[in-house]
Amino acid sequence: MAEPSTHSIWLRPERSGRGPTPTFDRDRIAAAGVALADADGLPAVTMRAVAVALGAGPASLYRYVATRDELLELMIDQVNGEISYAALGSGHWLDDLLALARQSRGVYLAHPWLLDATATRPPMGPNAVSYLEHALAALAELDVGPRTKLEAIAILNAVVSTLTRAIHTQRLAGQTIPRWQQDQAEYLAQVAMAGHHPNLATALAGQPSGAEDSSESFFDRILTRVLTGLLQPDEIDDPVPGRAQAAPSAAGPGPATDS
Repeated sequence: MAEPSTHSIWLRPERSGRGPTPTFDRDRIAAAGVALADADGLPAVTMRAVAVALGAGPASLYRYVATRDELLELMIDQVNGEISYAALGSGHWLDDLLALARQSRGVYLAHPWLLDATATRPPMGPNAVSYLEHALAALAELDVGPRTKLEAIAILNAVVSTLTRAIHTQRLAGQTIPRWQQDQAEYLAQVAMAGHHPNLATALAGQPSGAEDSSESFFDRILTRVLTGLLQPDEIDDPVPGRAQAAPSAAGPGPATDS
């Protein structure tokens, strides 16, 4: 068995150039892992299970990936490759970022295991880098500093993950969005009527009545508020001049974490 590598899998060549021609490649291994995770969840993805799916012995996989974590990195990057950039270039940065966010949500919902996989390992592969490049391209003409742009993209990814997790949890519970909203509204109305939470009662009284808020409109509205609030013209991009700070991880679907 190979020793765990101290370097990112993305910094290593797929083939060493020595030895027999490899039977598999990273794409096939990742696809086998994705199929297992889609069918039975992330715990089903083990080196042994992937090897069996490929018709190989478990030890043979270590020629391609040193650890299960590296296998998950390949899987995360493969599904990130499902994001299309063909519809970008609208001429308005917000429209383009919302389009990316909707696609990210679609990838999460198609592969719910991705929510957990990216919670502890921000995506770093080639497809995640492509996502980051396109998001930054959408912001190229915006009068904000580079750090603010990276932070905004990282927070965008975190909010998309959080909102999508809520949708997925409701689906697992067999709840539709309108039904869930109705249940919550009825409960909060009773709480407000008790008179112990006057600020809550005031906020609820200001809500429009009779119109259900679809998950799509809620998603767009929240992200619009977040992004327009974050991407205001900067006077100082670094809030503490002269202090070095690590850039946030903003690449691809996944929560915001500092690298």
